[in-house]
Amino acid sequence: MVRVVFLHPDLGIGGAERLVVDAAVALRSRGCSVQIWTAHHDPTHCFSETLDPDLNVVCVGDWLPTSVFGYLHALCAYLRMIYVALYLVFLSGVEYDVVFCDQVSVCIPVLRLSRQRKKVLFYCHFPDQLLTQRGSALKKLYRAPIDRLEELTTGMADMVLVNSCFTAVVFRETFRSLDGVQTDVLYPSLNTHSFDRPPEEQLEQGLGGLIPEGVSCLFLSLNRYERKKSLGLALEGLSSLKTRLATGDQAGIHLVVAGGYDGRVAENVQHYAELKELAARLGLEDSVTFLRSPSDSQKVALLRGSACVLYTPSREHFGIVPVEAMYCCCPVIAVRSGGPLESVGDGETGFLCEPTAEAFSLAMEKLFRDPQLRKDMGQAGRRRVQEKFSLEAFSDQLHGYILRLTQ
Repeated sequence: MVRVVFLHPDLGIGGAERLVVDAAVALRSRGCSVQIWTAHHDPTHCFSETLDPDLNVVCVGDWLPTSVFGYLHALCAYLRMIYVALYLVFLSGVEYDVVFCDQVSVCIPVLRLSRQRKKVLFYCHFPDQLLTQRGSALKKLYRAPIDRLEELTTGMADMVLVNSCFTAVVFRETFRSLDGVQTDVLYPSLNTHSFDRPPEEQLEQGLGGLIPEGVSCLFLSLNRYERKKSLGLALEGLSSLKTRLATGDQAGIHLVVAGGYDGRVAENVQHYAELKELAARLGLEDSVTFLRSPSDSQKVALLRGSACVLYTPSREHFGIVPVEAMYCCCPVIAVRSGGPLESVGDGETGFLCEPTAEAFSLAMEKLFRDPQLRKDMGQAGRRRVQEKFSLEAFSDQLHGYILRLTQ
C-alpha cells in the first residue's frame, strides 16, 4: 500500500482545496493510505469530505499568525507551512512514501531533511508571485526573496504537475531557471457525488428563501470574495442587460453572487462591502442576492436552477466552477482567457467574452431570450465534463503518477 501525505496551507473552501480533497479521495479509492496535513481546518468552513474520519485530516500550527497587522501574508504562509513540514518530519512519527504539496513550495526543502528521502510531488495551480500586486518599491523589495525562494524550492520537487496547458506556459515564462523541469498537465476533476442527488431534493433543500418570487431567469456568479475575481463585472453586466430589456422583462431577471467568505480574511470582508455598494450605485439592490459561503446543497441547487453562470476572472489558471456548472447542465459565460479557454466550448457550452459589461450583457441576452439555446448548451456542457473532466480519469492519471514516483 502506497502511503501519501498531502500538505496544504488552509483547508477551507476554494478551487485549490477542492482539488486537494478530490485527489485525496481519489487515491484512497485506489487503495492508497491518505492523510491531509494543514495549518488550518475549520469544521464549519470546509468541504464535507474533510469531516470524514477515514480521510484523516491533521491540523498543526494554527496558532501561528496569518499576517502581521494585516501585512506579510506570504511570509506568514511560508512560516506556517515550514512548521507543518517540520512537525511531520520530526515530531509526528508518521510513515509515508510520497508527499503531495501545493500552493507553497517552501516546505519541500524541509521534507528533504527526512532520514529516508521521500518523493515529493508538487502541484502548481499558478505561480504564487503572479497572484499579488506590486504597487510600491517596498512591496517589490519584500517579495523579491520570496519569489526567488518559490522558484528554487519548486525545482526541488521530484515531479511537478500543473492544472492546465495555460498554467504550463505561464510556469515556463515565470520560472526561467526551471526550463529543464518537466511539467505534466493534470486537469482538476469533478467529484460528482454531491451533484447527483435528485434535482427536486436539491432545489427544495438548497434555495429555500434565497430567490425572490417571480424570478424567471436566474444568473449566478460563483467565486471567492476576492478582488482578483472581478465579481463587479457580473453586476455591471446585469446592469447593462437591464438597459436592453423591456420593463416587464427586467422584473424577471435576478443575479446571485455567491462564494467563499472567511471573516478572518480582511479582503473578503472589504470586498463583500464593496460589491454591495456597487450594487446600490447601479440600482440593483432588488435584483441581486449576495450569499457568503453557500452550503454544498445551496451551490448545487443554484447551479441547477440558473440560466447560466457568469465566470468573471481574467487569466484564471483553471477554474473548477465552469466545470461544475457544465455538469449541472448550466451554460457558462466566461472571460476569454486562461483556463476557460480549455474548459468551456465557445458557442457550444457557453460563451467566451472580453471582460467588459457590454460583452457579458450581449451573451446574457442571448441566453435570456432563447430557452432552447440554454437547454442545448447545458446538455453539451454535461457531455463535455463526462468526456474530459471525469473523476475516474483524474484518479487513474494521478494514481499513475504516484506509482511512477514509488517505483
